[in-house]
Amino acid sequence: MKISYYNGEFLDDDKISVNYNDRAVYFGDGVYEVVRIYDNEIFTFEEHLDRLVQSAKEIRIDIDKEEIREIMIQMKDKNKLPNAALYIQVSRGIEGRTHLFPEKGVQPVVLSFINKVDRPIDAMRDGVKAVTRDDYRWLKCHIKSLNLLSNTLLKQEAKDSGATEAILHRDGVVTEGTSTNVFAIRDGVLHTHEANNFVLNGITRQYVIKLAKSLDIPVKEKAFTVDFLKEADEVFITSTTQEITPVISVDDEKIGDGVSGEITRKLQKAFEAGI
Repeated sequence: MKISYYNGEFLDDDKISVNYNDRAVYFGDGVYEVVRIYDNEIFTFEEHLDRLVQSAKEIRIDIDKEEIREIMIQMKDKNKLPNAALYIQVSRGIEGRTHLFPEKGVQPVVLSFINKVDRPIDAMRDGVKAVTRDDYRWLKCHIKSLNLLSNTLLKQEAKDSGATEAILHRDGVVTEGTSTNVFAIRDGVLHTHEANNFVLNGITRQYVIKLAKSLDIPVKEKAFTVDFLKEADEVFITSTTQEITPVISVDDEKIGDGVSGEITRKLQKAFEAGI
C-alpha cells in the first residue's frame, strides 16, 4: 500500500480523505509541483522547491520551504519507489466557501502522493505528433497553479485529434504545450519562448538550456511563430515526466525528416548522463 500525505498526516493511500472545504476543491486555490525520482534520488529537487515557494508567493500563500522538503523526503523514503513521480500541492487552507481569502489563522494545507512512473522510452525514441491550438489560458502562466481546466480541455482536443500534445499559440506566436515547454531547432540554433508570464519556466526547460550551452549549442530564448515551428529542422517538448520528447509532426505536417533529429538525440544523451 502506498503512503500519501494530507494536512499533517502520513496515511495509507486509501485512508486519505480531503476536506470538501479545502480551497483547492472549491477554487483550485493553490500551487503544486511534480518531481521525478530516479534511482531513489529526487531530480532537480532544489529547483522544484524554489519554484513552489515562488508560485505560492505570487498568490500570497506563505509556505515553509524546509517543511515541504521534509514531507517530500519522507514521502520518497516511506514509499520506497525507486522510479516515480512525486506530486505535492499547497492550498490556501480550509474554510467555508467564499471568494475572499480566509481570515488570519487559517493555515495552508499540503497534499502529496506518489506513483510509479517509467521513462517514456518509446516516445523519446520514435517521437510524437502535436497539433496547434489557440492559447486561451489566463495571463499568469508562470505560476504553477492548480487551475488547469484550460490545459485539460486543450490536451483532450489533442488526443481527440490523434496527437499527444497541443502546442499553444497567442495570435500565431508559440507559447508552450498544455503540460510541456516547446523547443524548435533551426540552422543549429535552439529556440524557445522566453520565460515570462505566458509560459511556465519548466525545470526541465531550464535544465535542457544548460545542457545545450554546455554542448556549445546556441540558444535563443525568444518567441517564434507557428510558421517558424513548422519549418524547423527539429522540434521537441520537455517536462518532468516527458523528459526530452521529439515532435515529428505538427498539424499533420512533417517536421524535418519526420524522425528524431541529431541535436535532439545529443541533448537526450546528455540528459541521460545527468539523471
